[in-house]
Amino acid sequence: MTRSSGFGFATRQLHAGADSADPHRPRATPIHLSAGFVFDDFDEAHARFAGSADGFSYTRVSNPTNAAAERRIADLESGAGALLVGSGQAAVAVTLLSLVSAGDHILASPSIYEGTRELLRDDLSRLGVHTSFVSELNDLAAWEAGIRPETRALFAESIANPKNELLDIAGVAAIARRHGIPLIVDNTLATPYLLRPIEHGADVVVHSASKFLAGHGTVLGGVIVDGGRFPWDAQATRYPQLAVDRGADGLTRVERSGAGAFLEQARHVAMRYGPTPSPFNAFLILQGIETLSLRVQRQSATALRLAQWLESHPAVASVDYSGLSSSPQRRLAEHYLPRGHGAVLSVTVHGGRDAARAFTDALGLFTRMTHLGDTRSLVLHPASTTHVLRGETELAAAGIGQGLLRLSIGLEDPEDLIADLDQALTVASEAEILTRAGVR
Repeated sequence: MTRSSGFGFATRQLHAGADSADPHRPRATPIHLSAGFVFDDFDEAHARFAGSADGFSYTRVSNPTNAAAERRIADLESGAGALLVGSGQAAVAVTLLSLVSAGDHILASPSIYEGTRELLRDDLSRLGVHTSFVSELNDLAAWEAGIRPETRALFAESIANPKNELLDIAGVAAIARRHGIPLIVDNTLATPYLLRPIEHGADVVVHSASKFLAGHGTVLGGVIVDGGRFPWDAQATRYPQLAVDRGADGLTRVERSGAGAFLEQARHVAMRYGPTPSPFNAFLILQGIETLSLRVQRQSATALRLAQWLESHPAVASVDYSGLSSSPQRRLAEHYLPRGHGAVLSVTVHGGRDAARAFTDALGLFTRMTHLGDTRSLVLHPASTTHVLRGETELAAAGIGQGLLRLSIGLEDPEDLIADLDQALTVASEAEILTRAGVR
């Protein structure tokens, strides 16, 4: 089944990318737990390594189970192809390392996952790759002004973690296209059920498949999806690794793979750096994808209900969720998220860190852990965990106060979640009163 099949999303999340050529005709995708694969003869081994014949050689390069997951996710994201890697962080790293060299520049959103921000700011900078961050997420003039002659990629999240800010994908994509630079969008929080960035002009999409795609909180995985439309050959001086450098066969990646040139480069980078996903993880991700639309639809509906309830609670200072009529993201949400607004929201309680601590510790149904997209509801305090390395000035600039909590909404009954939040907010209110009274 291909993306032009005409089937709906729910049908494709069950059937897309299935391998009908397997002689055993299994209904579920088999788990090919094998480090390598047998060659029929000397010449086939050579052809597999030279890339002149299809087939599998070594799981670090590709694996039938992983390939099935790649085909399905590419279909759901309206992409030309995909590459499965060991984690969402690996997906970001492999994508960027496929495009940049020492001396190059990346322009990024100010609202991204903190691990990605540190990768850009600290780790890539040691390799001579510099990153700057636009001051406002959807200030298109700032994106335009931030592009330099050495810029090789624009990077943003469709729904930002943790404050639920929504990217104007088409607006930023138009700027990227005008300058001949690819736009890379992390679509983890939105999922392809709610939003497909490639359809709005993005060139490459990445996911932490550990989150909503898998959905059950048991595995790690990441995926890179290529839209297959970026004209790498027209930007050969910027991306010589794709359109100038020639392999042993005398061809560039563009000449060899055409629209698949970027994924060939990414697969080469992943093969060398080695973030290989287990076929067992790929199988579990496929299992999760089969119920993706059902889960995300339910989680989004519950998240909206909880956001509306929280917004009216006297212990709550503010709620960040694009589905709220009061949200500054509402106009963009109506355009980009007609199916729902996602399962992640932020709530800021009165009373700062003391109240946030009391609230978190009082929760009984929400799980305290650093994860999201699970079937179970989760809570995390960013200022003391994911963003702990930022100073108060940086936290304030990012809108992450000491009273802010990130909630990832699961599949529990909404009434039970509200009851848990209500009793925890009562405890937080008591903590705030004690703080104001100088008892703490």
